Amino acid sequence: MFEMEYPWWEFIARGAIVYLVLLVMVRVSGRRTVGQFTPFDLLVVMLLSESVSNALTGGDHSIGGGLIVAAVLVALNILMAFLSSHSERMAKVLDGSAVLLGRNGALFEEVIKKCRLSDEEVQESMRECDCKLDEMEYMFLEADGRITVQKKRPS
Repeated sequence: MFEMEYPWWEFIARGAIVYLVLLVMVRVSGRRTVGQFTPFDLLVVMLLSESVSNALTGGDHSIGGGLIVAAVLVALNILMAFLSSHSERMAKVLDGSAVLLGRNGALFEEVIKKCRLSDEEVQESMRECDCKLDEMEYMFLEADGRITVQKKRPS
């Protein structure tokens, strides 16, 4: 229970490698994974965590090994938040930036498809803002996966 099967540094290396690879995979998978979980997205996240659990500990079931991996994951998360808050470049790499989906009542269909958004998601965001298409000045897909709509100002 307390005796580790592997040296302490191996847990640190395993935790760092798995964290960084999953970070890249989540960033590549798009904004919906982070911002708007569908039941399928939630299932994928749960299966991801299960699939990497042995990679994190190498089959070691000791308390010490588990705590080292947990500490590494928390420390890396704090480091990424620090880098993101202190560097505009890192913030863009780690968090992404908003994408313009429409302007002046016109939706950019190719951009919407590229972002893997459905028509229903776009229409839902319009309803949430109580905005008709011809009233829309800008529509953005935010870095966190939300769709925001700005209405035209009355003239």
